Amino acid sequence: MAPTSIPDRPGSELPVPELPVPREPGAPYRVCLVCLGNICRSPMAETVLRAAIEAAGLDGAVIVDSAGTGDWHIGGPMNSGARAALTSRGYDGSAHRARQIGVSWLPERDLFLAMDARNLADLRRMAGAQSRDRIRLFGEVGGLSDVDGGEIPDPYGGNAADFGYVLDLLGRAAPVVAGRLAQVLDPASGGRAAPA
Repeated sequence: MAPTSIPDRPGSELPVPELPVPREPGAPYRVCLVCLGNICRSPMAETVLRAAIEAAGLDGAVIVDSAGTGDWHIGGPMNSGARAALTSRGYDGSAHRARQIGVSWLPERDLFLAMDARNLADLRRMAGAQSRDRIRLFGEVGGLSDVDGGEIPDPYGGNAADFGYVLDLLGRAAPVVAGRLAQVLDPASGGRAAPA
């Protein structure tokens, strides 16, 4: 499925467009992570990004959730391989239940981060002109453009190493995403969270 290691670089040298400003200044910035079925990549990313946001001092300032573009797994738990990978690194994915994104979500979130180009295209098609600038690739925003063009590969049906590789990518990207969120919430911080 994927290489067993990721390049040891802090992020791509390619410029990444600025993140969109909050829809409601003063309200928490809402981020939705999106994959196909909301049982592997996006809930793993949600769990890892929440931890990075807390570590960056943004807990309460940023709200993270996830959803899938498809309806196959609505209400179901996280994939067992994804949950096991998270557990092996000290995360808990047991409370997750899969959801499907709808058009009504678009004006309710500040930023949508798709796991791959297919989901990016599906979201942009759903959005039309509305919210298009708020839809990005998670890996691109997280500095992973040097790895598969910023796409997070789908480990569904794979083995523990495949899920571990995805978690490696998410773990590398999540602090970068959190830093960029800190900067959009407090541009004077230079990417560091404002003191609490």
